[in-house]
Amino acid sequence: MATAPKIKKPKVTNDLGKFITEREHAASRAITAALVLGGSEASVLTPIDTGTLLNSQFRHVSKDEAGRIVGTVGYTADYAVPVNDPAHPQTFRRATAEKDFLRKGFDNAKPQIDAVLTGALKV
Repeated sequence: MATAPKIKKPKVTNDLGKFITEREHAASRAITAALVLGGSEASVLTPIDTGTLLNSQFRHVSKDEAGRIVGTVGYTADYAVPVNDPAHPQTFRRATAEKDFLRKGFDNAKPQIDAVLTGALKV
């Protein structure tokens, strides 16, 4: 009589900590990619005179107290707020320059940002 072959049972391990860490890294990379996309679109709409405003753009990704990963894009130039503010009328030399360029840049990049975030966080 033939004996049945032994079947190895899969070993179950608890790698929840590793999984969470990997997901946080993936989320951080996705947020960074989203900031790059939105910031790039905003750059096209940013008024340029000397280039100081455009070159002062920054992005920052961090984890807040609640454990959420938060991304920030901004400008360090002192005059960035009034230049961006739609209530402060100005005319620009650059043909693509617009008021509210930071928000509009992220609005323009929204489909790409959504795709990056969705793709990066799939398990």
